[in-house]
Order: sequence, then C-alpha cells, then structure tokens
Amino acid sequence: MNDDGQRGDRVSRVWARVGQHSRGAPISVAHVCAAAVAGIGVDGAGVTVMTSPTVRDTVHATDRVAGELEEWQLTFGQGPCLDAFTGGGPVLVVDLHSSESAARWPVFTPAALDSGARAVFALPLQVGAIRVGVLDLYRTRPGGLSPHELADALAFAHTAGMLLLDTAAGTQPDTADLAWQRDDPTAHQAQVHQATGMILVQLGVGAEAAFARLRAYAYAHDRRLGDVARDVVERRLRFAPDPPSGGPDEP
Repeated sequence: MNDDGQRGDRVSRVWARVGQHSRGAPISVAHVCAAAVAGIGVDGAGVTVMTSPTVRDTVHATDRVAGELEEWQLTFGQGPCLDAFTGGGPVLVVDLHSSESAARWPVFTPAALDSGARAVFALPLQVGAIRVGVLDLYRTRPGGLSPHELADALAFAHTAGMLLLDTAAGTQPDTADLAWQRDDPTAHQAQVHQATGMILVQLGVGAEAAFARLRAYAYAHDRRLGDVARDVVERRLRFAPDPPSGGPDEP
C-alpha cells in the first residue's frame, strides 16, 4: 500500500475510534482524548487551546495526572506543550528523569515527575497554517512512541484541531456526517473515502489534508459532509490548488 493509502486508512481508523467513544453523542475533544489513550496505549491525555504562548486554556484532561501536567505548564510557563506550540512540531520526552529534561524545563520537570508522569508527548493541534493548541499524552513509565503510535498520535491531534476550529466557528460536528450513525454507514463511509481520494489527486496533497479540505468546505458552506462527498464523487464539485499568491481557496 502506498503512503496516501496508509494515511487514508489511518484517518478512517482514528475517526472510527472517536465515533465509538462518542456512543452517538456529538463528537467532542473529550472523545478524541479518550480514543487516543485507548488507541495509542498511553495513560492519559490533555488538550490546551492556545492563541499565543501566554494566552492558553485547558479544555480537557482525562485524569488527575493529565490535568496536573496541563496546570504545571500553564503555571510555570514552560514544558513540552509550550515548545510544541511555538515550534510547530511534536515534542517527545521519553524519560522525564533525564538530565536533558531537567535542564530544558527545570521547574516543570520535577512537578511532572511528582504528579506521576515519566514520559510526555506533546503534539501541536494544527490544520493547515492554523495552530490552535496542543494535545499532551503521558505515560507513567519511560519509553518512546513507535513510528505507528506517533503517526496515530498526530492523526488524533489533527482531529482535535479540526474539532476546536469547528467549535470556534460555532459549528457542532454531526455524528451522522462522520458515518457512524447512518442507515447505510458502509456506503456513506466509502463515499467519503472516495471523495477524499479524488481530492488528494486534484490538489496533490496527502489523504489527511484532502479530508480536512473536504470537511472545511462542508462547514464553510453549511452542508453535510456526505452531501459534499457525493458532489465530489459525481463530479459536480472539484477542488483547485491554492493560488500562488496565497489567496483564499475556493473549489
């Protein structure tokens, strides 16, 4: 299977896990965190919304340790979360007992260890050029993420980022549009996957970016995801690459 196919399978698997945890309720960041903990094999997760390194707010934590990790970083102004947000890339701490961690975050590190964390993985919540916060994962034992676990973690972070953007826009994702509660969910999901594949070819991007563009178009035009996917599959709607000038994207 090629890279685009693997990315597409991962996107589908992540959304399916999140939908299962929602149990038919509107999808939320809490469901993404719960699915990430179960799917990646970490002990807890937290999400902090950030507009700058100094303007931030914790929106969810799965447990006491996750909540304290978010609190320490907000209080001390240092930690993997802040570095992931400012740097725009994952910050993976495989052992908080290391001298590197102590030197990099001299106040946060001992507090995190006292809380019970031994490894922390911070992933920016970013959709396109928009960065909205950070997903923090932790383990009570040292050790890194496998390449497969890291890829899944990034997909969960991307999902949380899209949900936060939906919330900021006043749009609540619909579980029916995510294909868990349709009369014919297999057919609907296949159509969304087919549309995603067509968009990635049209734009020359990966499956995750293509899926994000599909959802963004649906929300921007106040339409159901499935209806937009159907238009793409039936060639009534085509997406165009971003213009060289960097202007707004309009399919």
